[in-house]
Amino acid sequence: MTAGRRADRSESFGEALLGEILDSAHELPPHLIGPLIADVVDRLGGRRPQVLLQDYGQLLLVPLPGEGLTGGEPQVIDDSEAGRCFLDAVPVEVPREDGVRVHLPLLDGGDQVGVMVVTLDSVDDHDRRLLLRISGLVADLLVTKHGYSDLFFGVRRGEAMSVAAEIQWSLLPPLAMIMPRVAVAGILEPAYDVGGDSFDYALNDDVLHVAMIDAMGHGLDAATMATVAIGAYRHARRAGIGLPEIYDFMDRAVAEQFGPEHFVTAQMMQLDTTTGRAQWINAGHPSPILVRDHRVAQRLVAPTTLPVGLGGSVPRISELGLVRGDRVLCFTDGVVEEHKSGGEEFGEDQLIDCVNQLERTGRGIRAVTRSLSHTLKQARGGRTSDDATLLMVEWRG
Repeated sequence: MTAGRRADRSESFGEALLGEILDSAHELPPHLIGPLIADVVDRLGGRRPQVLLQDYGQLLLVPLPGEGLTGGEPQVIDDSEAGRCFLDAVPVEVPREDGVRVHLPLLDGGDQVGVMVVTLDSVDDHDRRLLLRISGLVADLLVTKHGYSDLFFGVRRGEAMSVAAEIQWSLLPPLAMIMPRVAVAGILEPAYDVGGDSFDYALNDDVLHVAMIDAMGHGLDAATMATVAIGAYRHARRAGIGLPEIYDFMDRAVAEQFGPEHFVTAQMMQLDTTTGRAQWINAGHPSPILVRDHRVAQRLVAPTTLPVGLGGSVPRISELGLVRGDRVLCFTDGVVEEHKSGGEEFGEDQLIDCVNQLERTGRGIRAVTRSLSHTLKQARGGRTSDDATLLMVEWRG
């Protein structure tokens, strides 16, 4: 650049639209998100803006209410253009008589917040670029404001939720995380009445830490025990100690709080995202399943120790080198021990058959985990008498 000349710092049209969201975000009350989005869409030449949020059961996309936003009935995820956008995390454009209806994924760290929909007379590459950036900011805004209001809980809740389920949902990290080297996706069933199942994860530098637990019993007692177990896991993990020490810390926390008659089955894993080397310990939990080349390759049977709270011996660490694209599926016993309507236990063989069938679709980890949970529930007659939780980890290399 010639000496003495300054770069052009004037505000472009696109920058002005994005700036309107950024400038308003900090002190914007949650219920005014709708008018802000409507104003930005109007300035872009769009109309009928709609924000759709996933319900807790992961079956529907429910319109967010707000002045300027389009309402309507919830849309079925498995049978709508918005659902296709949601599942595959890609924009979907649908020509209509009055223009083009554009569906944009609301992504935050790979987790799907929902879908933003807008109608334009026509769509070119400039519109697509700007809409994607706007939807990214809207997703961040929704996540940021989520903790300040019950508005979003009310939209996403399709039926009454038990106190135990309220506690468990408040414990959870985002249901999915998609990063360049690793991806995680989980789901809780029954979404509105889950008791003792939970999971947690954290990506610290190049290491992914994962835990899945199942507290004994049902209802509020199980949820309370799960809260202590997850809290102890996070405390120990953040102290930077190894897997055996994490188990010991969780074991003592549960035993001291609830006594010798209570326990929590658990599985803790660490994955080096640079090398694909996985290490894990199993405390009375069902063995995870390794999926390779979109088929179940093996059950990761390994030495186990007693469940957390029962004072087991020092657990043995199991190790496995993952290949790029490998997926490890962890699940609680409610997934395989539920009895079908005919009285027969569902079992791991049927679980493996379902995994193989869904993996053939080649869809992303989030869509596969969600579809697997719903497929399993349907195969069990649409109901479950125990918590049935899934957590899948993919090493992307």
